[in-house]
Amino acid sequence: MDRELKLYTTIDCFCSGTTAVTLIKQGHNLVISNVGDSRAVMGTRDQDGHLTALQLTVDLKPNLPAEAERIRKCKGRVFALRDEPEVSRVWLPNNDSPGLAMARAFGDFCLKDFGLISVPEVSHRRLTEKDEFVVLASDGIWDVLSNKEVVDIVATAPARSYAARALVESAVRAWKCKYPTSKVDDCAVVCLFFKSNDLSSASAIKSDEKIVSLEQPVLDDNTKGSSEPLDLNRSGTVRNGGDKLDNECKDEEDEADEDDALLYSDPGKDWSALEGVSRVNTLLTLPRFVPGGEDKPAAGVTKAHK
Repeated sequence: MDRELKLYTTIDCFCSGTTAVTLIKQGHNLVISNVGDSRAVMGTRDQDGHLTALQLTVDLKPNLPAEAERIRKCKGRVFALRDEPEVSRVWLPNNDSPGLAMARAFGDFCLKDFGLISVPEVSHRRLTEKDEFVVLASDGIWDVLSNKEVVDIVATAPARSYAARALVESAVRAWKCKYPTSKVDDCAVVCLFFKSNDLSSASAIKSDEKIVSLEQPVLDDNTKGSSEPLDLNRSGTVRNGGDKLDNECKDEEDEADEDDALLYSDPGKDWSALEGVSRVNTLLTLPRFVPGGEDKPAAGVTKAHK
């Protein structure tokens, strides 16, 4: 992917990039690979028949010891800003930029000589009768919803074809409630159901795009994943502060229920969850480095506003 990106001169990937989580289903076998901090979570039944969340991938962030060690060996720097001590970021050796909140990514070529890689972590899982579905989503979902919350939302969606839409809607509401002063991070979702029924077995949506067709299972055999689960907590790449009180969040959820009723009553209606999306995993825009030119001074650290 990185090699192909370099061939497209119209795509500027020097200071921008993307994560990817991919799942290939062949019979009862799942092959899962992960680059970055997107995540794959499975909805499966426990011994008592209760639906539980099983994280299939590790969020590959700079706070992981192995990732941080590789980056530092390549002269990259790993540290968190004072006002967000829980978010480790990757920085150039002599510039306080770009502040990337992931340890692996496609693109972001400014850091590829300093420890950032695009090599995926790959794992295998054999499906059982207790496994019901997998959710593949970008970090905008996991920043505000726990694995269990995500599984419950998908399981209670009015139809499989609406599952991804319902999840993105819930995440957007959670963003506005928990981080009212921030822009909503990108929320892209694919839901793959293993047990067939009369409805579509796949549901996919990206928050900043209109729905084209949720009925076609175009992503059935190409979803997302990686190695062993790190934990079942939220992603933790968002800033602290600005949280509303619980009762205020509840009021927003009550109002959103009315929107959901309209949403599901008119599934053919064009829908866009966000009016604007900004990437918050990178704090700064790097200056353009001209080959052979003089080194520019380090850019001042500018706070990211979601």
